[in-house]
Amino acid sequence: MAAAVPSAASRIAVVTGASSGIGAATARQLAAAGYRVVLTARRKDRIEALAEEINKGGGKAAAYALDVTDRAAVDEFATAFRAIGVLVNNAGGALGADPVATGDPADWRQMYETNVIGTLNVTQALLPALTASGDGTVVVVSSTAGHGTYEGGAGYVAAKHGAHVLAETLRLEIVGTPVRVIEIAPGMVRTDEFALTRFGGDADKAASVYEGVAEPLTADDVADTITWAVTRPSHVNVDLLVLRPRAQASNTKVHREL
Repeated sequence: MAAAVPSAASRIAVVTGASSGIGAATARQLAAAGYRVVLTARRKDRIEALAEEINKGGGKAAAYALDVTDRAAVDEFATAFRAIGVLVNNAGGALGADPVATGDPADWRQMYETNVIGTLNVTQALLPALTASGDGTVVVVSSTAGHGTYEGGAGYVAAKHGAHVLAETLRLEIVGTPVRVIEIAPGMVRTDEFALTRFGGDADKAASVYEGVAEPLTADDVADTITWAVTRPSHVNVDLLVLRPRAQASNTKVHREL
């Protein structure tokens, strides 16, 4: 089935967490697919550099520094749009890998605020513009952590379960409107920052996550999947797509060549 060409009313795609990793890769690929991408993240220098790269390459991009957990800032951002076609809720992340007995409540709170409340803030603020386009798509980038548990991951798992439930419930609540809700749930993805951030900058711990795994997913793999789902014909809704590297059978079953 051929990719759908975005209509004039739905050519704007907002990508949160676009300063690196999956968000940056998704912005590049959506721009290549014909969307004018709006890059949001807290790191203004990163998204401005990416916007410049996309524009120089023949695409269309704009950068807007935004913290998705700041509701007032999100609401102000949303006033710039009368209609948009796509919202990719990618901002999120993991902090720590401690068991429930010793996990830091501050880390749990921050993960919930970013992965769940941040997604809620941006989705609520932009839903009218998505509906006004006549052909809107909300993408929630969750995780396989939102569909299963593993030791040492309860805080992140709880947050991603929240993101999954948000997407699933929104789909029920807005059925009949011209807006699709897509959830993309990646498994093991090797990016420059995810594991490093999770382990507080400890490069050895971050590297150990992928040790012996021949080919973890890349940010481009996930971005390709997001772009494919978004560019299906309007009547096709990819409710949930779980993707893992071949070496990963579940959150806790990974083949390592050691």
